[in-house]
Amino acid sequence: MKCGGTVLINLRVAVVLTVIAGFLFSACGYKFVGGGDLPSSVKRVSIAVLENKTVESGIEKTITNDIIYEFIRNGKVAAKIDDADAYLTGIIESANDEAISRKSAQTSLERRITVILSLKLKDKSGKIIWTRKGIAADQAFTVTADKYETEKNKSTAIELLSKRLAENVYNRLTDSF
Repeated sequence: MKCGGTVLINLRVAVVLTVIAGFLFSACGYKFVGGGDLPSSVKRVSIAVLENKTVESGIEKTITNDIIYEFIRNGKVAAKIDDADAYLTGIIESANDEAISRKSAQTSLERRITVILSLKLKDKSGKIIWTRKGIAADQAFTVTADKYETEKNKSTAIELLSKRLAENVYNRLTDSF
């Protein structure tokens, strides 16, 4: 009887946990951000290299590649430009860094770089079907006495914020459609 009672208790616990899990996963209106479709029945997108209006050399390649990767990861990028339903173009409007902590009036300990994008999604006829300005991300980096190391830290910060920008772009494009 003792063994059968344990099985009955374990069965009750399993049923209760299953019911609770059911309530948790069926929350009203819950959805993942960016889990929707692209606008205007667009299935595949071609992505152009972003125009760089900043002094940060090569930043356009880093951010464009991360955006392309995000679309590939989600199966939304066209293999060839002719296969695309729409074309994503954009501009890196700014990439500014500022001191966020200081050792003295002239010496920074930490800086933050902020990058701002403007993007457009056009259909095959050139009609704009989605546009956003001011898509931004920032990342802090450490300043050292060695300028080479500081530049390396800044490059790492750009790589990190680029990945966040790419996710943000994809989520904005697929949200509410």
